[in-house]
Amino acid sequence: MLRVEDVYKSFGGIQALSGVSFQVEPESITGLIGPNGSGKSTCFNVISGFYSKDRGNIYFQGEKLEHLEPFEIARKGIGRTFQISEAPEKMTVMENLLLAPRNQTGEGVFNVFFRSARIRQETDEHLQEIDGILKLVQLYDLRNEYAGNLSGGQKKLLSLGRILLSDPTLILLDEPTAGVNPTLINDLMVAVKKLRDERGKTILLVEHNMKVISQICDKVIVLDFGRKIAEGTPREIQNNEKVLEAYLSGSSKRELFHESPGSS
Repeated sequence: MLRVEDVYKSFGGIQALSGVSFQVEPESITGLIGPNGSGKSTCFNVISGFYSKDRGNIYFQGEKLEHLEPFEIARKGIGRTFQISEAPEKMTVMENLLLAPRNQTGEGVFNVFFRSARIRQETDEHLQEIDGILKLVQLYDLRNEYAGNLSGGQKKLLSLGRILLSDPTLILLDEPTAGVNPTLINDLMVAVKKLRDERGKTILLVEHNMKVISQICDKVIVLDFGRKIAEGTPREIQNNEKVLEAYLSGSSKRELFHESPGSS
């Protein structure tokens, strides 16, 4: 689904990514982890086109992604969320989601006057799809609530819902549980697993909560100082000395994957 080959990215004298290579298999959940400053978010930004790489190659479904703007990459089927989730606060949850579907007939000014029947039909179809997505992300009971009244965790669920309405093949989730209470973390984990198991989506996520990583990921990639230091199943990563050394020291090493969801 996604192949990152020998990617480098620097900012001035700081080497954020140094020869990073990995693959993401179709219909899998892959975790991208590492200590603060290890290059995780930079990697996300390079894949999604917000940063240009210095060298290396990125392939999506066998096609090389080269010199593309973020919106062009999104149109190819890569959707992403951000660490800070924002939404038009004076619009309801439902109205926010109605903004998300691609290529809506109503986006054309002349279509508003000459294709109103088609616009109504599309809106009805989108509303049916939105109901299903709201139930998936546990926001159905809040569908008429203003987005500005949602908690931080609920806004992240709303962001995930908007991404789903654009129907991406690959979803990049940037720290989806950061600042989220334990109950909503569980809702997020359930939603992410359903995306893989019921909708056939492929997911790459940056996450600091190691309990979440161990419970939902098929494979984990570990970065440290811009380099990949390990790759394997959550169990393999849990017992990898390089990973433990990168995160922790002393007797607390073995606690890395045993913190409870929502803990700091």
